Amino acid sequence: MIGGLFIYNHKGEVLISRVYRDDIGRRNAVDAFRVNVIHARQQVRSPVTNIARTSFFHIKRSNIWLAAVTKQNINAAMVFEFLLKMCNVMQSYFGKISEENIKNNFVLIYELLDEILDFGYPQNTDTGILKTFITQTGVKSQSKEEQSQITSQVTGQIGWRREGIKYRRNELFLDVLESVNLLMSPQGQVLSAHVAGRIVMKSYLSGMPECKFGINDKITMDSKGRSASDDPARTTGKTSIAIDDCQFHQCVKLSKFETEHSISFIPPDGEYDLMKYRTTKDISLPFRVIPLVREVGRAKMEVKVVVKSNFKPSLLAQKVEVRIPTPLNTSGVQVICMKGKAKYKASENAIVWKIKRMGGMKECQLSAEIELLNTNDKKKWTRPPISMSFEVPFAPSGFKVRYLKVFEPKLNYSDHDVIKWVRYIGKSGLYETRC
Repeated sequence: MIGGLFIYNHKGEVLISRVYRDDIGRRNAVDAFRVNVIHARQQVRSPVTNIARTSFFHIKRSNIWLAAVTKQNINAAMVFEFLLKMCNVMQSYFGKISEENIKNNFVLIYELLDEILDFGYPQNTDTGILKTFITQTGVKSQSKEEQSQITSQVTGQIGWRREGIKYRRNELFLDVLESVNLLMSPQGQVLSAHVAGRIVMKSYLSGMPECKFGINDKITMDSKGRSASDDPARTTGKTSIAIDDCQFHQCVKLSKFETEHSISFIPPDGEYDLMKYRTTKDISLPFRVIPLVREVGRAKMEVKVVVKSNFKPSLLAQKVEVRIPTPLNTSGVQVICMKGKAKYKASENAIVWKIKRMGGMKECQLSAEIELLNTNDKKKWTRPPISMSFEVPFAPSGFKVRYLKVFEPKLNYSDHDVIKWVRYIGKSGLYETRC
């Protein structure tokens, strides 16, 4: 638990202070942090400072320091998570965290501290719930109905969505965003590959609806100790996906995930990350880069790069960019490419090849002659890998949304009345090929 919380300005003056434990002396703690951190002769890089058996956890926003103090051995990650949440709450109430804003809203900040910290234990830090009973002008008297509504939101299970939301048109947007990371040898052997994915949802639904969406028919969870190669689901081709690890939003009910491979939840209003996952098996690599580098003496080098797309011909990749590194002693480059535009950038020591659009099962080629300056350096060029960036309209991991349904028993609208959009976007992460 947190023993005390202090907010300082850049001079080390205390703007907000609240002590929760008797073992924390206010004056000693304030002076110790000011002298050893804010006014330290050398810049303090560590966010955790131990002074006289007292731990100070601090973060800095512009010229404001937020410090949590404790004499006990507590979870540091929890303290920093709380400090970041505290910053988010203050920003949602009065915008930028500055000395002037803190002085103008110090009464509001103390009210917020009373709600989000109880005897040093972090409580509810959700801004949506806090704003239902703490307004910018202070706490106002509530009717019995409003008080019961606040109580259900604070203590109930549905703290991420308030009641009474209404929209003229009920819409649901679901984006499957994946980042492909690859390291390939010059011979085309995959040295390492993984996909990091996110399911981002925007919900504009009235009432308190329950959503349900199903994903690929079979799922293998390696974290349970089952081998993916021994699972019969692997033989089903692209209808199955092997997930190494996944993380869900707090609104998701996990009871039916393992049996029916469906996710049931009451969605928050607006945009949020519903699910994050990672997979390393059966990745459909959108592109393959085939490099050929030949040194012609000490003054010349020939480079040939072939890019092949490995997806359906009906799909189009966009924002394709290939970055081919050149030696430091390059004096000139002559580039020939049949598609796109290629340019040598001396400041980056690379040939940048840009293709606006590229269809599936296509092949593009670039040839370049590199002229080198004679140098006394006998050290051989290390040949950095060729990197690539792109955007494709499919999920390289094979992730598929089978169905997306909405149920709202109280209001008179059904699943057919909801406009639903599902989009797949695959982007390059660190996509490299050694040459």
